[in-house]
Formats: sequence, structure tokens, C-alpha cells
Amino acid sequence: MQIEETALPGLLVLTPARFGDARGFFSESWNRKTLESKGITLDFVQDNHSVSAAVNTLRGLHFQAPPHAQAKLVRCGRGRIFDVAVDIRRGSPTCGNWFGLELSAENGKQLLIPAGFLHGFATREPDSEIIYKCSDYYAPECDGAVLWSSCGIDWGLTGEPVLSAKDAAAVPFDTFKSPFTWEGAA
Repeated sequence: MQIEETALPGLLVLTPARFGDARGFFSESWNRKTLESKGITLDFVQDNHSVSAAVNTLRGLHFQAPPHAQAKLVRCGRGRIFDVAVDIRRGSPTCGNWFGLELSAENGKQLLIPAGFLHGFATREPDSEIIYKCSDYYAPECDGAVLWSSCGIDWGLTGEPVLSAKDAAAVPFDTFKSPFTWEGAA
């Protein structure tokens, strides 16, 4: 497993090894023991799977607040997405900064997003599947969203985004009050 740090502390890119032959490939996308040996000690309790039919489907920017904050490990099982995380930890030197990465069935990359980040993605191909692990259960009373267009993200859309009503009506970043505080804050 290749692990790459990003410019946002705690946000990691994981690229599992793939072993292929004429039939296809095998890849171990998560191994608790392997990742614990590299300091990653998350306990995932829920797996989610979503399919987006249209290109330019944009889901996000979402978070789940404490006491049910979630870390996520996101991968693309089919198609291609542009996956984005935004640091919303008050006091963090990178608060408000974003990181984006193309995840695809072909490249096998995964984004490990700690609690304290917004998460969203835009589809690059039809029928793209997103599979992700969560470190806490879904808690609707802790569910939140920030307006996708309010963080300065270059989504690389090729047309108008396909949005849910919830995402279209989310609060802009400049009026958002984050429930997260950076652990390094004094």
C-alpha cells in the first residue's frame, strides 16, 4: 500500500497494490494490520455505495458533526470522479483549503478523509460508483452541508452540475460555523 501525504494535514492518498493477469486484477483496499503499522488506526463501522448516472453529478460538500463525526475512505468502483476534501477545522493552518484528486476504477486510488473535512465529488463518466467506509454510523441529526460553489474549488465540470435540492440549498462557506476544532489549536 502506497501512502501519500497531501498539503492538508491528516488527508492521505492511499494506492493499494494491484495484482493482475488475463482475468483482471486483485487488490486489497483495506487491511487494518498493514495500516496500523503505518499509524492509521481508524475503526470503520459502515460501508456506503452510491451510483451517479449522469456526468457532472455533484454530491457535496457534506460533513457529519460531532458527536458522530466521520472519517471516510473513498474509492471509485466504476467510472471516474473528481473527489474533494475541504479542511474545516477551526484553528488549522489549512482551514478553508481544499484538495482534489481523480479517483477511478482504473487508477485504484483512495482518499482517506479525517473527521473535520467537508467531502464532495463530481462525476466524470456516466454510471460512476463510489464506495466508501465511514468511522461512525450515519446520524441525520449531525448531517450538514456547505454550498459546493462557495469554497473556490475548480470542479472541472463540462456542463451544469446535477445537484440534489439539499446540496443546492446548502449554506455558503463564508457564513458556515464549523463544529470542528483543529487538535493543534492552542
